Amino acid sequence: TLAGCRMWTLAWLGIASLCLGGAWAVPAKEERRKAEKPKADLALYENLDLDNYDLTLDNYGEILDLSNYEELYDYGDLAPKIEVGTLAPRPKDPTALSNLGATAETPKLQPPTIASPVHPAPIPAQGEVASAPPGLPSCLLCLCIGISVYCDDANLEHIPPLPPETTYLYARFNRIGAIRASDFMGLKKLKRIDLTSNFISWADADAFRLLPSLQELILPENRLTALPELPHSIVRLDARLNRIPSTGLRPEAFRDLKQLQFLHLSDNQLDYIPAPLPESLRSLHLQNNNIQTMHEDTFCDSRDHSQIRRALEDIRLDGNPINLSLFPNAYFCLPRLPTGRFF
Repeated sequence: TLAGCRMWTLAWLGIASLCLGGAWAVPAKEERRKAEKPKADLALYENLDLDNYDLTLDNYGEILDLSNYEELYDYGDLAPKIEVGTLAPRPKDPTALSNLGATAETPKLQPPTIASPVHPAPIPAQGEVASAPPGLPSCLLCLCIGISVYCDDANLEHIPPLPPETTYLYARFNRIGAIRASDFMGLKKLKRIDLTSNFISWADADAFRLLPSLQELILPENRLTALPELPHSIVRLDARLNRIPSTGLRPEAFRDLKQLQFLHLSDNQLDYIPAPLPESLRSLHLQNNNIQTMHEDTFCDSRDHSQIRRALEDIRLDGNPINLSLFPNAYFCLPRLPTGRFF
């Protein structure tokens, strides 16, 4: 009927109005929320006290705590890695040592630890007895590592005062001209002295005799014309390339050296083989001298044909004007014939 149609139409209109009213209500609520949020945020910042966060150079350290900053970050991987190999040569100019630390930009290596402090000491004059100083005065000119003292190529003109504990001394390639008895006085632990390539022309007769522990005396490439007396503890004597004549050796100079094993006197001015030689001798180098003859008892006892010298197996006589074939009975006790001219 007509009345029923009107009622359905009104019902549909009511439903449609309700749906449209809900859809319009949602955007309105969102707009209200967006408008209220900035006001709330502004209210929060208005109540926040920012006075303490005004950073200046005066309060920078108070606001930011950097006391434990290095603990939080490990810089180990960024640290420069230093490899220590051989020691660099020491500068000849003493002033270069003081400038070295100022110019270097790389991390400085710590010097070897020394048990006692270093104190300078005056160098004794000619004829003056050098007493053992309390510190390590030689380390001002040389390099001291433990019981070893290195004075190579340091322009030295004399032996510097040495620490009492010195066991090994290397003073090669210097300008040392003489060795005094006082140079090594009191050095009871000294085992090796190496003075290769100096200007040594004279050595006191007691310069080495009073050293109870000396085993190696290395003196090649000098200007010696005589050998001083040696201690009984000597094992190796190397005096090659000097100017030593036979008159520069004491009579029977090596007979009582019961521990001597290496005797090297090549490139000198010897006229004969310095016999008698100790039974301990293993190596005898006399090449490039002026030896022209030898005695039958030089190496062997001609009265004892059962003698055998097994130790002495290295004898060099080459470069001498001697014909070794003229002395056939001089080698019967040796394990090997000497090296030299046999015609």
